[in-house]
Amino acid sequence: MTSAGHEGSEPILRVVFYRSESGSEPVRDWLLGLRREDRKAVGQDVKTAQYGWPLGMPLVRKLESGLWEVRPHIERGIARVMFTVDGEVMVLLHGFVKKSAATPATDLKTARQRLAKLRGVT
Repeated sequence: MTSAGHEGSEPILRVVFYRSESGSEPVRDWLLGLRREDRKAVGQDVKTAQYGWPLGMPLVRKLESGLWEVRPHIERGIARVMFTVDGEVMVLLHGFVKKSAATPATDLKTARQRLAKLRGVT
């Protein structure tokens, strides 16, 4: 028997990719476009958040109510994976590589739109 508080325990959250109405999974597609080493780094940090939830800085930052980002460092710079938590499920909403210090408004808008669709608010 395992519990969330023990070493080697089950994950606290189950991770799923956001799926669009057309059936695409944009974060999965984005990840597949990264180099193998970068995919591994992103995956490790998402897994750390999954098993250690709730986490804070420097790995996870709350952006606003119901929206967080995992902050992996990859060879090409700094990646971000925006997600929400719905009960015991971590939904990966949007992923991108940052080109500037601030989170681009278009990336935040994309994550917000996907979160609204997930919640049934359009």
